[in-house]
Amino acid sequence: MYRDTARYYDKIYGHKDYIAEVEKIYDLVGEKSLPKDASLLDVACGTGKHLLHFSDRFRVEGLDLCPELLSVARERLPGVALHEADMTDFDLGRTFEVITCLFSAIGHLETNEQLDAAISRMAAHLAPGGTLVVEPWLSPEEYTPNTVHSLLIEEPDLRIARINTSLIEEGRWSVFALHHLIGTPTETKHIVEEHRLTLFTEEELRGAFERADLAVTIDREGLIGRGLYVGRAPK
Repeated sequence: MYRDTARYYDKIYGHKDYIAEVEKIYDLVGEKSLPKDASLLDVACGTGKHLLHFSDRFRVEGLDLCPELLSVARERLPGVALHEADMTDFDLGRTFEVITCLFSAIGHLETNEQLDAAISRMAAHLAPGGTLVVEPWLSPEEYTPNTVHSLLIEEPDLRIARINTSLIEEGRWSVFALHHLIGTPTETKHIVEEHRLTLFTEEELRGAFERADLAVTIDREGLIGRGLYVGRAPK
């Protein structure tokens, strides 16, 4: 999905306050009560900007399905283990005190079966008493279809204009094509990313955590207004 835009990803999402988001997660997981050598896995780590800041206090690893995004992350985080794998069936052979899955990556799963599989695999990689933090995509009640959105980036040698119309399928999936017009000193190109994210309900997300034997709470505000699901593994 991000094959052609991976090199521009950090520019497109340059508005995100990664430091503040990481600090919020530190508070949620009780970072001060964790051992000094605590480990963290970021699932769907993308270009590794959350991991960069998590690495100040944790031994970190990342996992993502997109090799192009991982290539950017490897340049940013030399020496950090970054795994190319699917969140629904990965097995790293070890556990972590904290696992995160942020920026609504969970929404790219298309069925409840895939949701259950992903939460189950993440739970299986938690150390006893460990914490899983998942940032959801929008619920059916929160999503507003038939709306148009735009983003503009202007730098001396780079211009990016992104426009999309958000639609809905069967009341279940949000669908939108992100049209990127990207200009550099050598070329101007048009790149389209097709996104299809599932509008999971709170009941479906809670159920996936509970079936994975995690005690779940919800932070309603979350990092950017989409909330956070926080699961605790049995000790």
